[in-house]
Amino acid sequence: MATLRIGYLGPEGSFSHEAVSIMENVEPVACDSFADVLSAVADSSLDRGLVPLENAIEGTVSATIDGLVFDHELVIVQEIVIPIRLHLLARPDVAMEDVSSVRSYVHALAQCRVFLHGLDVAIEQTTSTSQAAREVSESSEPWAAVASSLAGELFGLVALATDIEDHPDNATRFVVVGRERVAAPTGHDRTTIVCFQDADRPGSLYGILGRFAARDINLTKLESRPTKRGLGDYCFVIEFEGHVADDVVADCLADLQAHLARVKFLGSYPVTGVDATDRRAQIAETRRSADEWIQQIRSRITP
Repeated sequence: MATLRIGYLGPEGSFSHEAVSIMENVEPVACDSFADVLSAVADSSLDRGLVPLENAIEGTVSATIDGLVFDHELVIVQEIVIPIRLHLLARPDVAMEDVSSVRSYVHALAQCRVFLHGLDVAIEQTTSTSQAAREVSESSEPWAAVASSLAGELFGLVALATDIEDHPDNATRFVVVGRERVAAPTGHDRTTIVCFQDADRPGSLYGILGRFAARDINLTKLESRPTKRGLGDYCFVIEFEGHVADDVVADCLADLQAHLARVKFLGSYPVTGVDATDRRAQIAETRRSADEWIQQIRSRITP
């Protein structure tokens, strides 16, 4: 299998780096921003890109979803979910009472609001958690970074406090994006689309959702995003169970495309998680049983 060059938000030690390290047959390439990751995939400088889509505490990562919706024609081919453990890191010669500034990526800082509020120190934003760790390691100032244990190891920092996130079940869902090719169906998949309306009228969202309900398609996420064309002008990002290869999903998408100004397809890809493999096996067995049932009925048709 050919090695794929996959971009991620660097430098090394970021949670994006941790997520991409899980993948096999890849060459990780550090980028300066999520926008740089997506642009490099779009212009074929990279084969794939890994970007965070959603955090359990902070919700959708705006830079990622807006880049996929408005800036590039890319598709999601895979998702990776990792737990997020945040630590307050500093140089070995800095004690907790010495810290004058804490720095990190905006989402990481937001995930530790309660802890940071109790410190009463200056808060500075950086381009990534690992960039914060690098800046702390290179500075002579008594700074600290909110970052991963991996970042601490890479940049020679020690933990002044561990697991400082506000909620213990913190996790981030990353997605791998590519150009054009859609991931093969597995039996337990998720599809993401964006629905653009030609006009805002009463019942327009109900009309969109009704097409899923009529086909018994389960929605897993619904989010409105401003179209950047003026106040009150929104599109809808919708995630739902199923794959575009499924007839019922294809029929629903065709129906939406026929009645809306535009539907943007962002990908069909395998659902991940501890129960995903068991769920796929269960669905495969259910479909096999259903196929046998249909064949038994058809065998009774009069020639």
